[in-house]
Amino acid sequence: MKDTDTNTNNQEPFLDAKNIFESLIIALRSQKWLNTEHGEVEQFICKDGYELMRLLLQGHLDKRAEHEPTFTSVQHGNREHTHKRENCTRQLNTIFGKVEVRRKGYSVGGSDSIFLQDAQLNLSRDQYSDGLRRQVAFAVSEQSFDKTSENISRNTASKVPKRQIENITGHLSQDFDEFYKSREREIHDDSRLLALTCDGKGIVMRQSDLRATTQKAAQSAKHKKQTRLSKGEKRNRKRMATVASVYDIQPYVRSAGSIMGIEEKNSQVPKPDNKRVWASVEKSSLQVIEDMFSEALRRDPNQKRTWVVLVDGQPTQLKQIRQIMKKHKITATIVMDFIHVLEYLWKAAYCFCEKSSQKSEDWVLKRALKVLDGEASQVAAGIRRSSTKRNLCSKERENADKCSDYLLMKKDYLRYDKCLVEGYPIATGVIEGACRYLIKDRMDITGARWGLKGAEAVLKLRAIVSSNDFVEYFNFHKTQENSRNYTFDQEIVYKMAA
Repeated sequence: MKDTDTNTNNQEPFLDAKNIFESLIIALRSQKWLNTEHGEVEQFICKDGYELMRLLLQGHLDKRAEHEPTFTSVQHGNREHTHKRENCTRQLNTIFGKVEVRRKGYSVGGSDSIFLQDAQLNLSRDQYSDGLRRQVAFAVSEQSFDKTSENISRNTASKVPKRQIENITGHLSQDFDEFYKSREREIHDDSRLLALTCDGKGIVMRQSDLRATTQKAAQSAKHKKQTRLSKGEKRNRKRMATVASVYDIQPYVRSAGSIMGIEEKNSQVPKPDNKRVWASVEKSSLQVIEDMFSEALRRDPNQKRTWVVLVDGQPTQLKQIRQIMKKHKITATIVMDFIHVLEYLWKAAYCFCEKSSQKSEDWVLKRALKVLDGEASQVAAGIRRSSTKRNLCSKERENADKCSDYLLMKKDYLRYDKCLVEGYPIATGVIEGACRYLIKDRMDITGARWGLKGAEAVLKLRAIVSSNDFVEYFNFHKTQENSRNYTFDQEIVYKMAA
C-alpha cells in the first residue's frame, strides 16, 4: 500500500456525517418522500445510509489521527527511526465505501517505515477491511469467485475484483491448521459416544495440480470426443480430497427390525452434537486421518469415552486407521457403513430375483436382518450355496460372489448385533453429507477446473463456516496477522517528544 503526505483536515471530524444525517432527515420529512412507496424510500435510505456510515468511520479515523501521540524517534531492533512524517495516508476499502487513514510515519534510510497507528488498528497489508474480508469468507464458501465479486458489489458500497477475492481467500485460510491445533482441550460428557468418520471425494483439477500418477494418466489419455469428456475420462482429471468429521452423539439402542422399518422406533433419534467437518485436497489421506484422531484426542485426551470409527470399507483407508490407532494406542470400535452392505445385498439379489420385484425385496430384507443380528458369515455362505444350487455360471453369479467376499472380508467390522445393543451408530450419513456439502455442492460447479492452492483455501473456509467456528477462527486469524504484519509492536522503543 502506497503512503502519501497530505495536509491536515482542520474541520470537526464528524461534521460531514452530521450534515448528511440532517439532510437525510429533512428529505424524509418532505412532501416528495411522504408520497413515495416504501421500497423507494428504503433504497434512498440505503444509498445515503452507506455514505453516512462511511463518513462516521472516516470521522472516527480522523479523530484518532488527531490524538495519535508524537515521538521524536522510534527504535526498532538496532535501528532508530528518526525521520518523522505527519499525515501519511493509505486507502481502506470498507463495506461502507473507501475511507482514508491518516497517521504518522517513522523512517530511516534502508528500512521500511513504521506506522504505529496501523498496528493499533490492525490493518491488513492490502486495502480491504475486516468487514469486506468477512463478506468474502462467507460468500466464497458458498459460490464462485465471480459470483462473490458480484454479490459484494450488490450488497455493500465497495467492489472487490475476482483476483483480489482469490488472494483474500488464500490469505484468510492460512491459519486453519494452527487454529485447530491451538484450541484448548474439551472434556465432554463421558456418556456420549465420540464418533470419527472419513471418506474421499474427487475434485476436477488443472492438469498441473493433479497427483503424479493421475497427471501421467491424463497426459497419455486420448479423448473419444472433442467437445466433452466421455465416461471414464473424467477419472484422470480429478484429485482425491479426504473428508473427515468428529462429533459427539448419545448412544441409541435399537433393534434390527427398527433399522429395516418393520418395527417402530422407540424414541427420537439423537442428532450429532459438537460436530466438526473438514476436507483437504492438498494433504494425503493419511495426514487427514491423523488430524481426525488428533481432534478426537483433543476432546478426550485420556480416552475415557467410547470411540466409534465409521468407515465405508476402502482398504487403504482401513489400513491407515488401524496404523494410527496402533501408533497412539487408541481403543475404538471400527464399524462398516450398513448402507454399503445393503448395496452389496441388492446387487446379489438380482442374481436370483427379478429387478424391482417383491421377491427381491423380501430376499434382501431376510439377509439384512441376519447381518444386523451378527450373522454376516452365515449369510455369505448361504449366498454361495444358492449360486451353486442354481448352477449359475461365473457371469451370472458375479455379484453374488462379490457380496459373499465382501461380507467375509469385512466380518470383523460387521458386528451390528453388538453395535445395536450398545447404541452405536452404524451408518456414515454424517460423512456422506459432508462430502456432498463440502465438495460436490461447491467444488463441482459446472466447468470448474481448480488450482491446488485455490481449492484448498476454499475447502478450509467452507469447513470453518460449516463447523460454526468462523467467529472464533477470524479472531485467531487477526491475532496471527498482527504478529506477522507488526513484529515491531512488541520490540519497539519510543522516545516521546517534549
